[in-house]
Amino acid sequence: MLEKLAKIADRFEEITALLAQPEVISDSKRLQNLSKEQSKIQPLVSIFQDLSTKQQELEENQELAKDNKEDPEIRELAKLEISTLKQEINQLQEKANILLLPKNPDDEKNTILEIRAGTGGDEAALFVADLFKMYLKYAELNRWHFEVMNSSPTEKGGFKEIVVLIEGKNVYSRLKFEAGTHRVQRVPVTETQGRVHTSAVTVAVLPEADDIEIEINTAELRIDTYRAQGAGGQHVNKTDSAIRLTHLPTGIVVACQEERSQLKNKNSAMKLLKAKLYEITALEATSKEANLRKIMVGSGDRSERIRTYNYPQGRITDHRIGLTLYKLEDMMGSGKIDEIIDALTTEQQADLLKDQNIQ
Repeated sequence: MLEKLAKIADRFEEITALLAQPEVISDSKRLQNLSKEQSKIQPLVSIFQDLSTKQQELEENQELAKDNKEDPEIRELAKLEISTLKQEINQLQEKANILLLPKNPDDEKNTILEIRAGTGGDEAALFVADLFKMYLKYAELNRWHFEVMNSSPTEKGGFKEIVVLIEGKNVYSRLKFEAGTHRVQRVPVTETQGRVHTSAVTVAVLPEADDIEIEINTAELRIDTYRAQGAGGQHVNKTDSAIRLTHLPTGIVVACQEERSQLKNKNSAMKLLKAKLYEITALEATSKEANLRKIMVGSGDRSERIRTYNYPQGRITDHRIGLTLYKLEDMMGSGKIDEIIDALTTEQQADLLKDQNIQ
């Protein structure tokens, strides 16, 4: 462990020296790449320094505890210190192991979030709106930029679907576990007899693809323009500004209508299409990655679910890790969902550590 961390610390010093060189300072791309690399390994360098200090203190106390010439009280204190230092060293090694885990190359990317109504009609559409507001608040808490790319509102204030682009630091790494089917159990506003209904909403989380990663042949695209519409078929504007792209080889269809400019809608639609094609490529690239990502969007059926939101009980349950929290209203209202995301992240890290130990 220390040997591996020592090499990383050496690399950190090497980067520090390079960043002071005039030829690097004048090369903005190289400067940016080196600064990013240095920032990534900084936490490991800090752990290495702490581990080195603790290891030295441990060896000194072990020598002291064995020294028969020393005062018995001092030797006893040294033994107590040995126990504390061993615990601290183990904790630092665990942190280092997690930081040394292979990183998902998509984790730092901006993300396209798609939320769609599944089983449940108007109630499912209303829950799409509720999830949208929750993720919007979560984005605000993290100071991420949140932009609606496309939406299909309903007359009762919900959405058949809504697609948003979220830009910021580590967006995909925090949101990737939200992919799947979310089930809601509550009494709909329209329910006169107070019966609890079950509805389902599907969420897809797609890392934004770079132009160099995905190239699209325009000859393989069908581009349709149409008038943007609101709830109940009401026209939002009188020009054909909305764009629908069909990728002929895969049959993927995307649409954007939020902007009044046809060009802006086309650019947004291309971003969404590239993200979908990138996702397909990533899933095909490695079965391990496919197992990790699992199914981004299911059929929207009630039986497929990663999480249940039970309003009568004020309960959120994530079925993948068996986590249940009785703070539904607070989480939905405030967007403070880190407790769930942190638990899922910890579980994934434990699985990856287990895989590494097996190998």
